Amino acid sequence: MPSLLINHADLLVTLDDADQQWPDGGVYIVDNAIQQVGPSAALPQQADQVIDARGMIILPGMVNTHHHFYQTLTRNVPAAQNANLFTWLRTLYPIWARLTPEAIFVSTKIAIAELMLSGCTTSSDHTYIWPNGARLDDQIQAAVEMGLRFHAARGSMSVGETQGGLPPDQVVEDEAAIIRDSRRLIEQYHEADRFGMVRIVLAPCSPFSVSPALMRESVALARAYGVHSHTHLAETLDEASYCTATFGRTPVELAEELGWVGPDVWHAHMVHPGSNEITRLGQTRTGVAHCPTSNMRLASGIAPVRALQQAGARVGLGVDGSASNDGSHMLAEARQSLLLQRVMGDPAALTAVDVLRLATRGGAAVLGRDDIGYLAPGMAADVIGYRLDTLGFAGGAVHDPRAALIFCQPPTVDLSIINGRVRVADGQLLYVDLPPLIERHNALARAMVRDELT
Repeated sequence: MPSLLINHADLLVTLDDADQQWPDGGVYIVDNAIQQVGPSAALPQQADQVIDARGMIILPGMVNTHHHFYQTLTRNVPAAQNANLFTWLRTLYPIWARLTPEAIFVSTKIAIAELMLSGCTTSSDHTYIWPNGARLDDQIQAAVEMGLRFHAARGSMSVGETQGGLPPDQVVEDEAAIIRDSRRLIEQYHEADRFGMVRIVLAPCSPFSVSPALMRESVALARAYGVHSHTHLAETLDEASYCTATFGRTPVELAEELGWVGPDVWHAHMVHPGSNEITRLGQTRTGVAHCPTSNMRLASGIAPVRALQQAGARVGLGVDGSASNDGSHMLAEARQSLLLQRVMGDPAALTAVDVLRLATRGGAAVLGRDDIGYLAPGMAADVIGYRLDTLGFAGGAVHDPRAALIFCQPPTVDLSIINGRVRVADGQLLYVDLPPLIERHNALARAMVRDELT
């Protein structure tokens, strides 16, 4: 089996339970698993591939718990720049109705490239609109080619405007067909084994776009197969009003009634839970994907991250978007989470180490994984590194290199290893020719928006 040695890092940050760090540290990898971490002098001195990490900080790869890859095609659309969530969705639904299998495939590669260059090694994605023959298979193919560890969420919408939902009827699916396809995807693609690169998640979109029956049936199917479930919940006050008027329940109460709580469930956003609801979410170990940039962009509010953590909820970070964030940079999202929590008056509401843990171990817990999120023997070989001798870190990394990742300008990654394979070296994405991919992506984006507006 091939071996890989990273040595002589200025600082190795494990983020393990003991928060071990080593100057002049390194990692020894065999195949796709970490064998040793620690001081470079204590590691094997030879390997099939050796990476000299002088001038770098090395840490575990980051984990993104919520995204919509296809939305890279509709970033910065003028008509949606100054809208709240419901207006934003109504503006973009007709454009997304023009998605094709190629558009899904290309936008997935663009989003993954951006994530990987930011330091992300594992990501979930939640695509819930499947027009014109597009399928989750298109995303899975793209993710496999890119080499990202991928939790592919089979999203869905089934309640259109004529039935009281938010999306137009043209973009919703038949519920029986959703369940059939969900079962097919689990049986065809889900890798439950340790270090699995593709896992399937069942993900009805939101309380205002699917029926309670589909929510119940989806989570029951997921539990029958041992896969996880995901949805949007408690994102905005408009959603709370919709749930109260339609179901006589708050969003969290509705989720509880439908069985959508527990260690195999996570919700995106959770901006507006009640205090008693926070307690119950913690008691059930329900997961939350915190998406600060999107919540700010759409004026949705500030999620009670610390309260959710203290209650026992599993909390990770999500870049969301890309049309409600307009970027896919995990380190930037971590920085934003720190700053946003401090806006409420506590200058230590979250620390740099807190948000690095949110971006790594927190995300791993949200996705239900015990094989990623920190560096230790027996863990998956997902490792990233940033150079410390750069302009953005000048005068910052010399004092506290780990905190500099959060407090200073978020950089792109210089080294990324996913499942034991180098995917980014010297700041360059390997095995991907980006210019033609970007060119094709932009052509698809122009055509989708132009066709809708003409």
